[in-house]
Amino acid sequence: MLNLTNTGFSDTLVILGAAGLVIPAFARFRISPVIGFILVGALVGPAGLGTLVGQYPWLYYLTISDSHSIEPFAEFGIILLLFSIGLELSFRRLWAMRKLVFGVGAAELFGAGLILAAALYLTGLSTGGAIGLGLALALSSTALVVPIAGTTSAVGRAAFAMLLFEDLALVPIIFMLGALAPAAASDGGWVLLNTLGLGVMTIAILFVAGRLLLPRMFAQAARTKSPELFLAASLLVVIAASLATTAAGLSPIVGALIAGLLIAETEYHGEVESITAPFKGLALGVFLITVGMRLDLGFVLAHWAPLLGATVMVMLVKVAVTTGLLKLSGARTGTATETGVLMASPSETTLIVLGVAGAAGLITGGTATFWTTVTAIGLTATPLLAKAGQFFSRQIERQEKNDTPAITDAAGPGTVVIGFGRVGRTVADMLRRHDLPYLGVDADIDNVTAARRDGHPVLFGDVTRGELVDQLKLGHAKALVLTMDDPVLTVRLTKRVRGWVPDLPIIARARDADHAAELYKAGATDAVPETLESSLQLSEAVLVDIGIAVGPVIASIHEKRDEMRKAIKAASNLDREPRLRRIRQSEVPGQA
Repeated sequence: MLNLTNTGFSDTLVILGAAGLVIPAFARFRISPVIGFILVGALVGPAGLGTLVGQYPWLYYLTISDSHSIEPFAEFGIILLLFSIGLELSFRRLWAMRKLVFGVGAAELFGAGLILAAALYLTGLSTGGAIGLGLALALSSTALVVPIAGTTSAVGRAAFAMLLFEDLALVPIIFMLGALAPAAASDGGWVLLNTLGLGVMTIAILFVAGRLLLPRMFAQAARTKSPELFLAASLLVVIAASLATTAAGLSPIVGALIAGLLIAETEYHGEVESITAPFKGLALGVFLITVGMRLDLGFVLAHWAPLLGATVMVMLVKVAVTTGLLKLSGARTGTATETGVLMASPSETTLIVLGVAGAAGLITGGTATFWTTVTAIGLTATPLLAKAGQFFSRQIERQEKNDTPAITDAAGPGTVVIGFGRVGRTVADMLRRHDLPYLGVDADIDNVTAARRDGHPVLFGDVTRGELVDQLKLGHAKALVLTMDDPVLTVRLTKRVRGWVPDLPIIARARDADHAAELYKAGATDAVPETLESSLQLSEAVLVDIGIAVGPVIASIHEKRDEMRKAIKAASNLDREPRLRRIRQSEVPGQA
């Protein structure tokens, strides 16, 4: 008979139950589940309700009394995270980022580490202990920062470059701490060099074997059309690469990152990414629960003042160093500030380095417990730091008036384009090609900065603020173009502008036929559904490719477009549902 009191089953029940409750509950209140997982870990962990298992045995099934029992799952979560990051990269992109990775990344880690080490040395720590603890606290969380910032935005690229160097530097840091240990052997330096040499050889073998074997292996898996086999092949690659780097003395996360990079170079990376995504999220949640288990709420309440002071000190040092280095490298003030605040807290790898420093005798058990709690507090605050960084970035960018186009000069009799992303920039390019004046408006400072760099007159501002819309002087504009990817805001803005500028042409981007009908009811002159245009472009390509002359094709496309727009306009004045159902069915030519 199955023994349900087995620790593994009990821990699995708590973990899966926490994931099932935390994610939807915190998503409902628009709070990051990161905080929820850490708080649940603190609540059900050994320092929380786990202490009451002796008095109330039934709590055994709702708590985890041994935090070490799920640490392997947490490590597997970090491995899957690094693997997914590798899938989003390519060797070309890594080469393009080399200056950020090995320049700014190295300067950030060692600069912040040395400043923190100097401060800790003044508090009475030994030289080795101060260096180890300073470098540990200088690390930032790949597991939390990358999902928050991504890898494509200006902030995400800068943060990821520095985090990548930190992940690569983790193993040398660990071996350096071993060499600094009071009981270290005299040949510690030789051991470090030997391990690094073996690691480099292992990585080279992985690259060669991956280039030769992975395309063939995934091709065989793809021919079976079995998602299970594809998943098994993906996990096999990750585990094999991680075991190889571990056997060479390197961190398993290095192997996971290499596995992701190698698969990213194949044509199967999209399928692998989609199949492994659910496992990554669940495993990351398990890791965060283990972080929460390191929080002893009684210890926090008893020492809240020094813990708060230490946490703030670490964050201020890292914000100052990261922001300053990014500014020196040419980043915008807003980007540098947001990145610095986002990366201010310590990392999950800080816990690894603290453990190594404690095992090497560089710091005492009490010191390790104190800074472990500081790390857990910092990780809990990371989502809040992300919000704070965004706020500070917006405030800084709003205060910077350099190269900001004047509304009175730019709007004038020209066209106002609200939303200057991919669609808005295309509209502006066409207006500029015909020498027509225009003004762009966007609330994303990255879009604004990139557009200004290319010579577009773009204003940074949030159109949800009524005073900004008033300042645009739309009564003197030739047309208003709305390209925002926010259906509700587009309808609301159309209705408002139409109410006090009745003759202004308003051309709006619509998500689909339903949204287009709402825009027409709100007063839009033209509403262009994305589904309509994509289906018409597809139809045009098909007709031309099968040999129909271009002239008749273009004429028929124009006729179909006018016909569908008239149907949508008519539907906006009638009972919408039955009519729009027929419109949607006719949006893809040739489909009944």
